Amino acid sequence: MIISVSRRTDIPALYGDWLLNRIREGYALVRNPMNRHQVGRVRLTPEAVDAFVFWTKNPRPFLHAVPQLEAYPSYYQVTLTPYGPEVEQNLPDKEMLTDTFIQLSKLVGAHRVVWRYDPILFTDQYTAEFHVQAFTKLIQQLHPYTEKVVISFLDEYAKTKRNTKDLGILSPNLEERRELASRLAEISRRHGLRIEACTEPEDYNNCGVAPGSCIDPQMLFRILGREISAHSDKNQRTGCHCLPSIDLGAYNTCTHQCLYCYANASLGVALANRAAHDPTSPFLLGIHEEGDRITDRK
Repeated sequence: MIISVSRRTDIPALYGDWLLNRIREGYALVRNPMNRHQVGRVRLTPEAVDAFVFWTKNPRPFLHAVPQLEAYPSYYQVTLTPYGPEVEQNLPDKEMLTDTFIQLSKLVGAHRVVWRYDPILFTDQYTAEFHVQAFTKLIQQLHPYTEKVVISFLDEYAKTKRNTKDLGILSPNLEERRELASRLAEISRRHGLRIEACTEPEDYNNCGVAPGSCIDPQMLFRILGREISAHSDKNQRTGCHCLPSIDLGAYNTCTHQCLYCYANASLGVALANRAAHDPTSPFLLGIHEEGDRITDRK
């Protein structure tokens, strides 16, 4: 199986010790977000796991753990954007994050670190020209340490609209989005990076941006040396090309407090859940509850 770590929260940045404990014990328990008493037991032994796919905005707290995962094929998706603390309220300094990206790449190899420049949002401050300049600055620093960059434009979920209401989010039309995508694609081409789009409803192929996959069969083939036979994950959004995976995360647990985040119902709830986290529990959040029905995930 492929283990997603995680679409729901930033485990490498915030819960790395919990993950290492789960790997040592050989399993984790994961609640179904739609039915909390439906619990999956996920085996985490090298025999059961084909690969880990990590998402993070700050891999620094996890760097010490990377050598401990040598028995597991893996790759890392690191989000690095140019927004200030009015948007990403609880992230470290961006220069430190850039340096950490480079450190991670030196540990695992450029082919195992994906740079995510997403979501792309627009305000009076964060204009298309701003993004071109910020993207150029970052790619000049990162291009020796990755082979792929992924972009996406902001999806305005109900939670996102509520949390970003004071930012003055603008909604560029398709022509404006395609113009920016074309410029970012040209910058990527000049620096030798492949650029892909994550689950965009529009086609950006003519802009030089191919549709991408976070759980990417091509990357996994390169890392594993063999193909994984599976259809796209039916549990993801329409247009997602990812392979099926099992996610170890839990919603409402990320304390980076990025206002565009879809994974937190409220920023205060995430802070409270983070404070209640027990790194020795088989659950990322909470403990066994009356009525839990535990089944082995296949």
